[in-house]
Amino acid sequence: MKNAAAFWDRIATRYARSTIADMPAYTHTLERTRSYLKPEDRALEIGCGTASTALELAGNVTEIVASDVSSKMIEIGRGKVADRGITNIRLVAADLCDPALGPSPYDVVMAFNILHLVDDLPASLARIRDLVKPGGLFISKTICLGDERVPLKIRLFLKLLPLMRLVGLAPDVRFFPVDQLDGWVRAAGFEIIEAGNFPASPPRRYLVARKVQ
Repeated sequence: MKNAAAFWDRIATRYARSTIADMPAYTHTLERTRSYLKPEDRALEIGCGTASTALELAGNVTEIVASDVSSKMIEIGRGKVADRGITNIRLVAADLCDPALGPSPYDVVMAFNILHLVDDLPASLARIRDLVKPGGLFISKTICLGDERVPLKIRLFLKLLPLMRLVGLAPDVRFFPVDQLDGWVRAAGFEIIEAGNFPASPPRRYLVARKVQ
């Protein structure tokens, strides 16, 4: 976690200035996520970055706990939340195992563009399952760089990742296909109720999964 936190702390300001590469895909999955949220829900977002998505969804729930391993990301996010006058977002610098996330399970746990950066994804999904109420939802979107639908030019670029990690220019990234991600989510105790790739190539897998009671 320390290495990941240090990397994201270092690029937090640049990350906050970056724009969304595929706005139509982002908007589509944001609207799909909104359709599952209820005004009485307590939600947790894992890997919230600078709270951009939490700000978009705050009006659809009673509370969002937005967490990230990077304290710099959280600091920037708190500034954005304060500027907007939003009062139902609680930002926490924490990983999945941190008690700061609270002992009570959530109605919804969300993880957008973060699962491919997790060291042990099956173990992390098991922890996420414990954070979701029985019958509650896990909503995620994940790039699947091990999928056959990844274009050749991106595959060639990915060969540079070990060198980029060595010099501190890239985080650790996990490679897995869509089918494997779906299988891990099911094995963790969820039933997938909606799935799609937005965009299709390279596939960013959008999943809505219900915790099996």
